Amino acid sequence: MNWEQIKGNWNQFKGEAKKNWADLTDDDLDRIEGERDKFIGVLQERYGIAKDEAEKQVDSFFSKL
Repeated sequence: MNWEQIKGNWNQFKGEAKKNWADLTDDDLDRIEGERDKFIGVLQERYGIAKDEAEKQVDSFFSKL
């Protein structure tokens, strides 16, 4: 699935993302707006992980959908 599809259907994906990353708040998910770079930044902030790890998690998660 590409990011244009994810961004276009972000409201549908927010619930799945919250299941996978339980520490994300509704405000975090609203702020992300389906943008990959924003998602990675929020994961870095919320979980204290490096950018490459956040990218790996995001890409792995969305490739399974």
